[in-house]
Amino acid sequence: MSTLEEHLDPWIAPHLATSALLVVDTQRDFVDGGSSPIAGTTQVLPAITRLLEAYRSAGRPIVHIVRLYAGDDVDLVRRSAIAAGARMASPGTAGSQIVPEFGAPDLDPDLLLRGGLQQVSPTEVVLFKPRWSAFHRTELESHLRERGVDTVVVAGCNYPNCPRATVVDASERDLRVLIAADAISGVDDRHLEEAGRIGAVHAVAAEIVAALG
Repeated sequence: MSTLEEHLDPWIAPHLATSALLVVDTQRDFVDGGSSPIAGTTQVLPAITRLLEAYRSAGRPIVHIVRLYAGDDVDLVRRSAIAAGARMASPGTAGSQIVPEFGAPDLDPDLLLRGGLQQVSPTEVVLFKPRWSAFHRTELESHLRERGVDTVVVAGCNYPNCPRATVVDASERDLRVLIAADAISGVDDRHLEEAGRIGAVHAVAAEIVAALG
């Protein structure tokens, strides 16, 4: 049992040995200097990188989840801006790419927009999501189940939007949820307390890396 499992309800305690790392929306447009920077995202990239290195070393699954804004299939709150020509994570642009710190290849937007998984390595893939949650209209759940995953570690960009929706949807699917509190932008103590009410627990990246072993 890892230190992250001690003193926790056994039904919600994260199982790092059967976990996957979900990295949400860490694309160039959303960091400092991008077209639509999200406050705090650049600052959490080192912690996310440490998690990526640990999961790669452990041979555990990693899923990079990205947004690509193309055509009319856009969430309502951004539809006017995209229709007016806003360049935000546009397919094929430099700004749509995963941040270079993570060492991911250039995205294949045609494959991703068709719902395909872009392979980075035998244990690492990229997935496009059309709305907030990484589970909405995607193959994420089946991808995780096929690999025996029962715990997701959530990191990335702008907790109030896509990561929070992903946390809720993971919980609804009876996946154990561990929020990487210092590896996700836009998160505060109230968010963590609210997530705890649905069984999501949190830890910092160093604790997660140590528990992963």
